[in-house]
Amino acid sequence: MDFNTIWFLLVGILFAGYAILDGFDLGVGALSLFAKDDNERRIHINAIGPVWDGNEVWLVTGGGALFAAFPPVYATVFSSFYLALMLLLAALIFRAVSMEFRGKVDSPAWRRLFDWMFGIGSLLPAILFGVALGNILRGIPLDETYTFTGTFLGLLNPYAILIGLLTLSLFIMHGAIYMAIKTEGDLQSRMQGWANRGWMTSVILYVLATIATFFAAPFLFDGILSSLYFWLVFLPMLGAVAYLPVMIKAARYGMAFFASSVMIAGALGLTGVSLYPRMVPSLTNLDYSLTIYAHSSTPLTLKVMLIIALIGMPMVIGYTAVIYYIFRGKTEITEDSY
Repeated sequence: MDFNTIWFLLVGILFAGYAILDGFDLGVGALSLFAKDDNERRIHINAIGPVWDGNEVWLVTGGGALFAAFPPVYATVFSSFYLALMLLLAALIFRAVSMEFRGKVDSPAWRRLFDWMFGIGSLLPAILFGVALGNILRGIPLDETYTFTGTFLGLLNPYAILIGLLTLSLFIMHGAIYMAIKTEGDLQSRMQGWANRGWMTSVILYVLATIATFFAAPFLFDGILSSLYFWLVFLPMLGAVAYLPVMIKAARYGMAFFASSVMIAGALGLTGVSLYPRMVPSLTNLDYSLTIYAHSSTPLTLKVMLIIALIGMPMVIGYTAVIYYIFRGKTEITEDSY
């Protein structure tokens, strides 16, 4: 396995880690829009309060790894999705601000405003991440100089929106399971219902998305069934899909959360297997696609960055594990809560 492939895998792992960790954050935020009262909304916020900012480290690290290992890919993707990324950034900023500011004024209207900011600021990124992924899978319009020739509205095509809805349903399922772990009583029972509905919706949308991909991006299926890596990713994901509703029904929410994590990681893993060695297919002409070999940093850069990554990644993983261990248990509202 060469350095280019290793970095392709590492970038995928970082973004998968972000999808698993911040995915349930975004799902919890979206579910807060359906909370019954102020106390439930506070429980939603405080359930992720200690961990949400650490989860977003994975997004920053993934973006940094993409920039270091595949600079032309980073430049093309970020310039092509510029307006969408600015909208995404604004949503994430409003989401973070809402948690800090909602309790600063003793006013129901004030708190409700920031509750809406928290909910919408979680719902919108969950969709936008999927829309971005859908455009990557379908291919974006690039000319022979790898310049984006499309428009912002062109990114909102039916296929990309379908992937966005799939991402939203996965995150809501994931967030509902996390909330079931962190709550009890009536709220926990309703989260169990949301988890079941999220699972069912995700399975239906995934099947529809797979069928749609046959028409939108048939090149992704070239030789896929003969790939060992496809089966190494697909079979665990299929097992998780079957295992998850059983664990939800049995109220074994920790195992259900593990299964939903495998589902999300598996979906992204299949994306990577299908794309490889491309990173950004060109909708205009596949020959204009960005690949891990033609659009990477130098071998020396990849080698040095790999050493740095092997030192830094265990620190990120260790930090994440410690924080989750410290803040384990049910969410309780105290005078120090958000």
